[in-house]
Amino acid sequence: MIASIAVMAFGALLLGAALGYASVKFKVEGNPLVEKIEAILPQTQCGQCGYPGCKPYAEAIAGGEADINLCPPGGMEGVRKLADLLGREVKPLDAEEKPKQVAIIDELMCIGCTLCIQACPVDAIVGAAKQMHTIVGSLCTGCELCVKPCPVECIRMEPIVQNIDNWKWKYPVVDIKRVA
Repeated sequence: MIASIAVMAFGALLLGAALGYASVKFKVEGNPLVEKIEAILPQTQCGQCGYPGCKPYAEAIAGGEADINLCPPGGMEGVRKLADLLGREVKPLDAEEKPKQVAIIDELMCIGCTLCIQACPVDAIVGAAKQMHTIVGSLCTGCELCVKPCPVECIRMEPIVQNIDNWKWKYPVVDIKRVA
């Protein structure tokens, strides 16, 4: 009994050491510039910039393959922040700047086809096949990817009116509990 426990402990120790060695040997360094650029982008994963999401767009900017003015959800504020970070000239936004918006489903018209669920990159749509769907407003990024596939056109985009419940500080707030 004690021998089997010792063998198991030795095996666990050996596997742990192997995993520790592998994590150091095969460590993949991330590009800190890509991470800074991605932090500026709005994380809508909408593809309006021509890239499948914010991370690939950030990688393209860092690699010099993409310009900094291709993100409509980020707007001119995002272009200015990227220009400041990268030391580049501020360029006008390549597309029309849109206000922050959220998708709304007319639940009486919804046929439950699930095409909108499949199109949503952030899983903000809830529902089952042949059942009514609805949007989880706090998760919706306003990317508009759910509008086009809807066969009955029951999804519309509405601008988010800024009020006391959804207003955000322009600069990040330091959480005193985390700092202490």
